[in-house]
Amino acid sequence: MESDISILDESTEAPYLPLPDIDATAPDDSRLKQLGYKQELNRRLNAISNFSVTFSIVSILTGLTTTFNTGLTYGGPLTMIYGWPIVGVFTLFVGFSMAEICSAFPTSGGLYFWSAKLCGNEWGPFASWLTGWFNIVGQWAVTTSVDFSLAQLIQVIILLSTGGKNGGGYEASKYVVMAFHGGILFMHALINSLPISWLSFFGQLAAAWNLVGVFVLMILIPTVATERASAKFVFTYFNTDNGEGISNKVYIFVLGLLMSQYTLTGYDASAHMTEETKNADTNGPKGIISSIGISIVVGWGYILGITFAVTNIPYLLSSDNDASGYAIAEVFYLAFKSRYGSGVGGIICLGVVAVAIFFCGMSSVTSNSRMAYAFSRDGAMPLSSLWHKVNKQEVPIYAVWLSAFISFCMALTSLGSLVAFQAMVSIATIGLYIAYALPIFFRVTLARKSFVPGPFNLGRYGITVGWVAVIWVATISVLFSLPVAYPITKDTLNYTPVAVGGLFILVVSYWIVSGRFWFTGPVTNIDT
Repeated sequence: MESDISILDESTEAPYLPLPDIDATAPDDSRLKQLGYKQELNRRLNAISNFSVTFSIVSILTGLTTTFNTGLTYGGPLTMIYGWPIVGVFTLFVGFSMAEICSAFPTSGGLYFWSAKLCGNEWGPFASWLTGWFNIVGQWAVTTSVDFSLAQLIQVIILLSTGGKNGGGYEASKYVVMAFHGGILFMHALINSLPISWLSFFGQLAAAWNLVGVFVLMILIPTVATERASAKFVFTYFNTDNGEGISNKVYIFVLGLLMSQYTLTGYDASAHMTEETKNADTNGPKGIISSIGISIVVGWGYILGITFAVTNIPYLLSSDNDASGYAIAEVFYLAFKSRYGSGVGGIICLGVVAVAIFFCGMSSVTSNSRMAYAFSRDGAMPLSSLWHKVNKQEVPIYAVWLSAFISFCMALTSLGSLVAFQAMVSIATIGLYIAYALPIFFRVTLARKSFVPGPFNLGRYGITVGWVAVIWVATISVLFSLPVAYPITKDTLNYTPVAVGGLFILVVSYWIVSGRFWFTGPVTNIDT
């Protein structure tokens, strides 16, 4: 397969302008100008910096830690151990297809720009509109979910630090958790107001923290635990005692895959950072693929290591344990308490995870703001003239604070109903993947013969890989919309299709009523 993935040479014909593999911004700026935009952001990121931002958004410690309950509930060890590589392989298909398109169109707009160019003049504006809104709302939902998860983890850390649920520990109210969430978002907005050189440093620190943290925890936790699961349990035990009224093993396994697919999202960030990345048409694709590939490897190790410390699934999921049902927190806490008589070491390990989640949310706001900047630059958002402004440090400052504010507002639904909040954040997975799939679908259909690849391309495998990616997204969109508990009531209904369908109706309605009269897709900002 490697022999068919090529780097185009200087003879490649228009409309693609090949970029030399040198550490200079001039070729990147020329390519961006060819795509219709002038350079406004500071192009300071190298390949490692681009990868670091994306890797810290995917964040194994964030995704797997916060959804560990889902994995244990629906299938347990077998679903987690084997479901992860299955989801990982199909995610790579999506990533490879996105990387190929990113190489041809390295702009901050990313997905919506790709859809516009791949669909052509007739359908381009609508395709761009649909993709862009699903992308930006999905990204805001990711930030909401990540930072709210951190607020919840902080609450659990405080609970365990004050004695645990069974020892009279302090349980924060939903209003306190919301205050934590708001404070976290405020800090993320402040950090993202700094110049890109600072964000590059924090991004690389975040990537290192995630890598080191995973390896430390996957070795430390099972080593410290006095009771460890057998290899037979880890590799063969299938938990059907989920308490949700579901007994079909295939159904249970499918629902358990959400843990893996939720974690492996957000890698479109490499595309959104291309206008700040040197040699963007090669380093952007590298960022997408490497963040997925490395996450798959280290993520499987993390799952494996932590699962060896799992011995009593019903107790870990019980709201009566010291962590109030936060399974992985209870695993960490018990591992140290059983050996040393104190769970302080487990609480410190949770702190390591909390820092990783903080970095994840920080990088997520970075990606959100670049998408909002690009989408408003093309006039798609209300008050677009404000959101695409950059300050003297060449940072889209208003887009940064807009993203933080909307993510806070989305979390406010948790005060009224956790069901409503879960429906909102479900867009973080399904809505975002729909945005991933749309330009890939257009590339393998409408642009099947007209697509001109960039330096990174899949050769003759491009169409096949693209179709696998599209089919996978269509499959998970259906599977993750299925009921997660029976009997179905207003409290157990899976509201994912309602949320995603509602977003679709709003976006299309907005287009019919208003957007189609003025939005023409990506618009050049180069003075002629």
